[in-house]
Amino acid sequence: MTSKAFVSAILTMCLATGGLAYAQPYGDRRDRGRDEQARGQQDRRDNAGRQQDRRENRGRANERRDERGAGPSHEFHRGDRLPVQYRHRHYVVDDWRSHNLSAPPRGYHWVQTGGDYVLVAIATGIILQLMLNN
Repeated sequence: MTSKAFVSAILTMCLATGGLAYAQPYGDRRDRGRDEQARGQQDRRDNAGRQQDRRENRGRANERRDERGAGPSHEFHRGDRLPVQYRHRHYVVDDWRSHNLSAPPRGYHWVQTGGDYVLVAIATGIILQLMLNN
């Protein structure tokens, strides 16, 4: 019976002190304001960095628009996702040799978009390569 009492005393002590592991120090209330201020300054810096990234990406997009893309409107570029309407079996080029195209790697296939051909990932629709019909 003493072993049962000993085990129950240990369990009681563990349960009673287990909540202390989650306790947080009270600290000075003024520290909280400083932490929030520092966090706000960091957020502003992060937002400024994101805005700069957006401006740079817009510049790259404008540069890319100068290049001719694939498709009837020339709007498909490498790294873009091919629209769903071109991802049907009707547009897939199975006889790539007769179109003077290279063999597509595993997981890719050639898709005809107007007079151009794009090498597209089957699963995601991401364009890997363009063959433009001049």
